[in-house]
This record gives sequence, structure tokens and C-alpha cells, in this order.
Amino acid sequence: MVVRATNWVGDVVMSLPALKELRRLFPNTHLAVVARKWVADLYRNQEFVDEVIVLPDGRSSLFLAPRLQSFDCAVLFQNAFEAALLVRLARIPQRMGYAVQGRGWLLTHKVKPRKELQGKHQTFYYLDLLYRLGLSPRDYLSDKIEADIRLRVTTGARQELEYLLQETALDPERPLVALHPGAAYGPAKRWPAERFARLADLLQQKAKACVVLVGSEDELPLAHRIRSRMETPSVLLHGKTSLPGLLALFERCRLVITNDSGPMHLAAAVGTSQIALFGSTDETATGPLNPRARVIAKHPPCSPCFRRDCPFDMECFRAISVDEVWEAAQEILEGR
Repeated sequence: MVVRATNWVGDVVMSLPALKELRRLFPNTHLAVVARKWVADLYRNQEFVDEVIVLPDGRSSLFLAPRLQSFDCAVLFQNAFEAALLVRLARIPQRMGYAVQGRGWLLTHKVKPRKELQGKHQTFYYLDLLYRLGLSPRDYLSDKIEADIRLRVTTGARQELEYLLQETALDPERPLVALHPGAAYGPAKRWPAERFARLADLLQQKAKACVVLVGSEDELPLAHRIRSRMETPSVLLHGKTSLPGLLALFERCRLVITNDSGPMHLAAAVGTSQIALFGSTDETATGPLNPRARVIAKHPPCSPCFRRDCPFDMECFRAISVDEVWEAAQEILEGR
């Protein structure tokens, strides 16, 4: 069986319960995942996946068709037309997925998303696919289940983190706090940089924490903007960690504070204490599935708008003050 994985970090984590359910339903089946290069490492060395097939950057997935011809079943978590065309060109006998984007004729087993999915967490979108296709007997929208999004932190990832932290000279006696101020979707998902800067200063001045800023290399300008507004020194780890290394870092942290982003879901996947700040998006649909998470979200009349850019002066984020986030962080760091 081959699964076409989703393309973004947050979606990977939210689809994990469905992937793990496939593993449970078919324990003796060789289970492979086709994934883009930038998320493939999240599947490596996880007990629920037997093989990871990587799609290189900047190349169509269709060139993989010959390699997939040995599989007898394909389940598509990704909704793209090309995902269905790939498994059709590979002549996989059973091709399963949502009939969206005009690709239904390429699938042998297809369903439409249920209206009942509205207002549910995104994890149910993938789990319900398994039920509607007849792969699973469980109606996840009716049954009470606990979605398992956990990812195992590997020994190699912990070693990678150790080498990185040795270069930073962080004080191991002080609590480690990671801030991820970015969000790839757009500015409407980013709490203001000057507020992250003030929060970082409070964490280091009052909580005696060591603050590290994390993110992709593309987010370095944002990190520099934050650090230029800070009164205390901070460590930038942008572009210096792999995804498994970032998991190891979050596992080590006493607290992780993020916007609604892929790293928010990675922090949830290792069960660390976290604060998630929501602006243009809906915490009901994509919030962190972590009992140790606190979500801070305000809901002006325009929220959630799901825009990349806000035409209304970021009212939803302006309503989240530094003091409110600082007080929540204090409670977590003090164990209250």
C-alpha cells in the first residue's frame, strides 16, 4: 500500500492519526509514503511507516509512476489532481481518495467530503476518508477517539540537537523557551514582531529563561527584525535544524510559543507545553492536539477570515496583548 502524503508540516501531523490507523488495520502490509522532500524526514524511523519515497523539489511527481507499479493499493491524503494522475499512470489497481478537483474519474474508490466535517478538526478529514472508503469500520465523526499525533524523537535527532546547542553556549540551568514567530501562509497568521520581541525580553529578564528563535532560513529577516527590537540577547536557530532536530529541540524545551504554523503542530507531536496564537485562522479546525497546549485567540466579527493579508489592521492579533501571553507563559513555567 502506498499513501500520497500531504505537502505541509502541519497537515502531515494532522494526517498522522489516519496513517497510524492504516498501519493498525493492515499490520502485515508494506506501507510506503510518497512525500515532498521538505516533509519526508518526519516519516523516517517512525514505526508506522516501512518506506519513504521522496519527491525532489521543483519536479513533477509523475516521473515516479514506474517506481509505484508494484503497489496494489494507493490512498491519497493529498487532494491534488496530479496525485490521482500519478497513481493512475502507475496502474495501481485500487486508487482511493476524495473526488475533488475533477479527479474522480482517475480513482477506482472515491467519496465526497461529508458536510458533517464542517466545524470538526482537520484530523477528521483524513480519518473520515478511511471510513467512507470502507477501509475502516469506525465512523470517527460518531465515535469518541483520541487522535494520536505523536512523533518519535530519534537518537540521531537528539545528537544533532546536542551538537547545535554546544555551539550556542546556552545555560543548561535556565529553562529553554522556543519562539516561532513565522507562518508560511502569510502575514495574517503572524503575531506582530515587536510583541514577540517584548515577550522574549520578559521571558529572559523575569523568568530567567533562555530564548531561542526558530524557523526556516526564509524567515531569517523576520527573526532579525525581532532581535533588533530586543533589549536582551537571543539565539537564532533559523535554518540550522532539520525537522527531526526541531522535534528534539521542542522535546527539550520547557515551553514553545508559536503562531498557527507547522512548528506549532510539531510541538504538539512531542507533547511539550506550548502556547499557540491564532489570528486569521480557526483554532477549532487546526489547533494543536496537545493536552499541554494553551490557545489564545480573539474573535472580532471578521474572524476567522483565512486571509493571507489582513485589510483591517490585524484586529484579531492586536487584541492579543504581550501581557496576556506573558501571564500564560509565567503560569506554565511556574507549574501552575
